[in-house]
Amino acid sequence: MNRWTQYAYLTFVYLFLYAPLGLLIVYSFNTATYSLLWHGFTFAWYKTLLADSNLANVALHSLEVGLLTATFATGIGIITATCFYRYRFFARKFLHSLMFILIVMPDLVLGIAFLILFTVLKIEPGFCTLLLAHTMLCAPFVTVTIFSRLSSFDQQLFEAARDLGANELIILWRIILPLVLPAILAGWLLSFTLSLDDVMISFFVTGPDFQTLPLYIYSLVRLGINPELNALCSVVFALTLCAVISAHIFLTRKKI
Repeated sequence: MNRWTQYAYLTFVYLFLYAPLGLLIVYSFNTATYSLLWHGFTFAWYKTLLADSNLANVALHSLEVGLLTATFATGIGIITATCFYRYRFFARKFLHSLMFILIVMPDLVLGIAFLILFTVLKIEPGFCTLLLAHTMLCAPFVTVTIFSRLSSFDQQLFEAARDLGANELIILWRIILPLVLPAILAGWLLSFTLSLDDVMISFFVTGPDFQTLPLYIYSLVRLGINPELNALCSVVFALTLCAVISAHIFLTRKKI
């Protein structure tokens, strides 16, 4: 492939990926309610979005669950990945393989499994069940991400630290965590995105008194796509884009 063919190929791929998002943002400024024809430019749908107290409450629920899920899943992932990398124990490879099974498992199966588990344990569906299910969903992704980063390190680095008198806690805090910080940040952002985006598992484990943003959007879509929904999705996309840019800037500064 020559230079112009590569540029054309990349342009086609990115247009295919981002053209729907571009149309979504454009139609969020359309004055028409349900028509796909352009009737005029307006910010009215964003004003309506800001004035919707119910939506603000639902968005706060999703943000709360997403932040807690990402934090708990990252903590579990750090400990699990470190154990898989640093220690040799019975069924280590088998347990590590189970992480990949959880990653490729369909959300429908996981949602039903969590529903049965919480029903057997007689746990009332709501915030706690949603947080537990999302943490279990995201922890394998963080574990695999951090373990892949740890696998690129030389074991002699940790042996040298032990020869200099460092115990396991110091090795974890002063050596492992700084080295895997990019992977930790990537795992945290991935967990937050997975939690914020999840519909299927949330549908099974959340209660009627605790609704998340994806479920709220899904309920609106069944009534028809309107510009307020487009504005909501545009705001979510903008926040996601800001998070990705911030993470890129942070990682770039760390490398420098």
